[in-house]
Amino acid sequence: MARKRKSGDDDQNAIDLTPMLDVVFIMLIFFIVTASFIKEAGIEINRPDATTAELKKSANILVAVSANNEVWIDKNQVDIRAVKGVIERMHAENPKGALVIQADDESNIETLTKVAEAAREAGVLDVSVSTEKK
Repeated sequence: MARKRKSGDDDQNAIDLTPMLDVVFIMLIFFIVTASFIKEAGIEINRPDATTAELKKSANILVAVSANNEVWIDKNQVDIRAVKGVIERMHAENPKGALVIQADDESNIETLTKVAEAAREAGVLDVSVSTEKK
């Protein structure tokens, strides 16, 4: 004799996935909120090596100088004559922030110096040069 199942038995034996989806959603929110986002200047550069280096955590203005002496700020190429104005605007948004110059090891020191001078003229006193620690 074969037993006939009631349709109600299938519903009772099914696994309720709602609590698991809630947990996964909460974990997703947790990871998004706690993730740290890296700010980039806009181009990839090869930083010079240094034997002594200090970690800078409060840098919010990043300026990149490419191998062919192009200046990039906030993923936009900027003419060297307009660097001071852009840095002034970014410094006005966050007056306590520091400026980090990410100069390529093939770039000209003159361009690096012009960017540092423009930052000082714009009122940014905390200027650093990014390097790779050996």
